[in-house]
Amino acid sequence: MKRVRFRDPSGAVRNGEWSDGRIEFGGRTYDPGAVDVLPPVEPSKVVCIGRNYADHAAEHDADVPDRPLLFLKGPNAVAGHGDAVELPDGTAGKRVEHEAELGAVIGEQCRHVPEDRAMDVVAGFTCVNDLSNRDDQREEQNWIRGKAFDGAAPMGPVVATPDEVPVDAAVRLRVNGETKQDGSRADMVFPVPELVAEITRFLTLEPGDVIATGTPEDVGPLDDGDRVEVEVEGVGTLEHTVHLA
Repeated sequence: MKRVRFRDPSGAVRNGEWSDGRIEFGGRTYDPGAVDVLPPVEPSKVVCIGRNYADHAAEHDADVPDRPLLFLKGPNAVAGHGDAVELPDGTAGKRVEHEAELGAVIGEQCRHVPEDRAMDVVAGFTCVNDLSNRDDQREEQNWIRGKAFDGAAPMGPVVATPDEVPVDAAVRLRVNGETKQDGSRADMVFPVPELVAEITRFLTLEPGDVIATGTPEDVGPLDDGDRVEVEVEGVGTLEHTVHLA
């Protein structure tokens, strides 16, 4: 099943089911192109994983960490399917990069979750683009300017239940129709259950929180007006654009 949040023609926010390219709610069917598709969840935080693909670590001349590398994005960073993400002031001429990721959506409040029970707290998966303001990221330790600016975590369009998403699901990204990233969930250094167990050792995850599980190789720059598509096999395709302020 694929669940979607949307605003219907009356302006009401609804939670429907996305099936065969249509949205169903309350006995009615909607064309996704005729309604506002909203971010699929409203997370209290997005927990991001750095260098979780060996090839991506290598392209940055970095080692694979011996435990998951964690950083946070706040609710301000969340953007949705179809949104035009405005890049921060001062990024003209700087390198803002795309990072296609599988997002694991948490279904219940949880802490100290053992690895063998971790999937019990995962409601499903979504597509995430971990937008990265690389120049500023390299100049600071905590990556606020680099990773947590407004709109820096587009996600959606749906949350697909775990049974919909293969263990070797493809994770791809296209810019203006051209494939830039093409990886697989199977290539993660730390798989989803291990990530859930490690994160919940240190902090409580809330319903709707998202774990952005890392990006495959071939991240690259985005320019003003670019159209981005993040595709995760079993979830679908997140689409958004980027624009300079």
